Amino acid sequence: MRDQILFQDDFKTFPIGEFPYDRDHSAAGEYHYVVESGCHGDWKDQVSNFTYNGHGPSWIITESGGTHYMESCRIEKGKPHRIFPTLQTGDVLWKDYDVSATVRRLSTKGMAGLAFNMNDSIDTLVFSLEYKKTANLSYRHKEEVIVLKSVPFESDCDQYYKLLVCCDGSKVTCCVNGQALIEYEGELASRGGKIAVTADCPTQFTDVLVKVTDRTADEIRKRIQSREEKEKQLQDQYPKMKLWKKIDLKNFGTSRQLRFGHLTGTEEWHIVVPQTQKRVERDSYAHISCITAIDLDGNILWQKGEPSEHSHILGKISADLPIQVYDIDGDGIDEVITAHNFELQILDGRTGEVKKSVKTPYSDDPDDTLIGVPYGQYAFDRINPDGIRIANFRGLSRPSDLLIKDRYCRIYALDSDLNLMWRYRSPKNTGHFPMAIDVNGDGHDELLCGYTLLDCNGKEIWTYPVQTDHTDEIVAGKFMAGSDKGYFACVSGTQGFFIGDFQGNIVKRDFIGHAQRVSVANYCPEREGFEIAVTNFWGHHGVLYLYDCFGNQIWEQENEMNGNVLAPVNWVGNGRDFILTNGDPSRGGLLDGDGNRAVSFPDDGHPVMCCEAINLCGDDRDELVVWDYHSIYIYTQDDGRKPTEYHPVKYPFYNASNYRGEYSFPDESYITFKEEPEGK
Repeated sequence: MRDQILFQDDFKTFPIGEFPYDRDHSAAGEYHYVVESGCHGDWKDQVSNFTYNGHGPSWIITESGGTHYMESCRIEKGKPHRIFPTLQTGDVLWKDYDVSATVRRLSTKGMAGLAFNMNDSIDTLVFSLEYKKTANLSYRHKEEVIVLKSVPFESDCDQYYKLLVCCDGSKVTCCVNGQALIEYEGELASRGGKIAVTADCPTQFTDVLVKVTDRTADEIRKRIQSREEKEKQLQDQYPKMKLWKKIDLKNFGTSRQLRFGHLTGTEEWHIVVPQTQKRVERDSYAHISCITAIDLDGNILWQKGEPSEHSHILGKISADLPIQVYDIDGDGIDEVITAHNFELQILDGRTGEVKKSVKTPYSDDPDDTLIGVPYGQYAFDRINPDGIRIANFRGLSRPSDLLIKDRYCRIYALDSDLNLMWRYRSPKNTGHFPMAIDVNGDGHDELLCGYTLLDCNGKEIWTYPVQTDHTDEIVAGKFMAGSDKGYFACVSGTQGFFIGDFQGNIVKRDFIGHAQRVSVANYCPEREGFEIAVTNFWGHHGVLYLYDCFGNQIWEQENEMNGNVLAPVNWVGNGRDFILTNGDPSRGGLLDGDGNRAVSFPDDGHPVMCCEAINLCGDDRDELVVWDYHSIYIYTQDDGRKPTEYHPVKYPFYNASNYRGEYSFPDESYITFKEEPEGK
């Protein structure tokens, strides 16, 4: 008999008001761990959309007659992303349970019901009352909704309905007010998982109850305990994190915009910290207001501009900044390359003094030809650079060219003396951070600009058959087993994750909602080739995917968190890479190729907003850097510095970006190409 309560909530512990949500509805959670303050209880909201901006919360807690209700507020039906507002709880190891809730449909112009056997918010079974006077059992996965069974059932806005789902082995029974409406048997019914309330129209939920037998409760407890023990055993195999440096950022802190380099021409690392202001419209025209250069002990080398104690306001930006640290003139000392007050500047790394500068180009294109311009009008006479990339368009012995861009349409190539070499106005969205890579081995970089490949002179070679949205991140490499060909791994928002060849053909694609971040590394050494880690954001976010080298999915899981950066981490130094999610001590850290948490952050009060992996100690293994607006913590391995035989080639830090696809390969041959890009 199922009389053991596994979970129960009548929402009485919630104060009347709003369920916590991101009031900015910003893209910060794409690469910052953003925790909304307030009472969450045992529930998680993994659904968001930029169109929610200014439209309040998805869920509110209301009261009537002494009863508390969790009430859904969204009526948007999935534009531009497929969205089903879903408030979830429980564990993927729950199984063989009865889940019930009392539901009142304040609107019948959509669906409302219970999600169950949930792996993640877009991999779940759903029993719902529908707009078309039916009750449905559906399977939601990624962008697909498959109706498994549907029966006639009329519901109205005045009555309270008790929905009940009974999961028993491979059989599911769905009931309303004690009447069995749907029975289903299959593999999806037997897998178990979390539960949720879900609705895409105003609906009230209360008295959520999950019951199991005593035996099942004991089995679930043992499974969870076994998982925790296995995680501990796994973590005991690897070095733990040891705090190495702690830096006070005083009044010059920033968000995930740190830059690293060698500003004095020695092996000593420095950190460049830019603060920024927003102009005109949200993050469309970010302006760097202050730059501070420090060493790893927090000593200020120099500061340019006026810092602000309101760094939590100035730093909160969900865009790139036009700043890089690189030895652009080849004198052995890194410069800081930036833009300020509509001027592109090369600063002396030692002092911050301007070595070279030039006005940014005029915005002389008709406004109606520009992509992604707020209000249909470019705000300034000159270009406000959105980002900077170091490239090698001239075919020199080392990269010495610059690429700057506006938000989504125009790019400009300049040489190291800041002379304009060419410009390109894209008919498709350029994406956030075009990829410069020498495809044909002639020493000159080509440029994957959004979906279009340009030659070293900015001329179009080909374009992928994708027309909408934009590419957030790109990785180029020879990551497929048995092939010497190079491929691009791209994440492109609503256009999903895809692998494309260097001739403009898409060879593999997966629509996973809004595909946001990607990295390629040796996450599973026992497998052939290299694995590809991907995560999504807008819509149903926080779902992690791992693919094999051919783009076939290995696993998917949800860590119920945002800010998953997916950087590959050389933590052990033996050729096995780990996946950095975020800095949370309870659920963040490093995942292995099976999706298990192999290394955790200590619970020492460290900041969790931002994180990065970079080799700072010099033993070839990576350190982990975490920070917020106030402080930086740097962690290294607790087994001391050790020489290793593995020296991976990783994404160059002189091209830092919040939109960089990252990689870790054994040597340069995996990113050295000699292919003809023509011939589609």
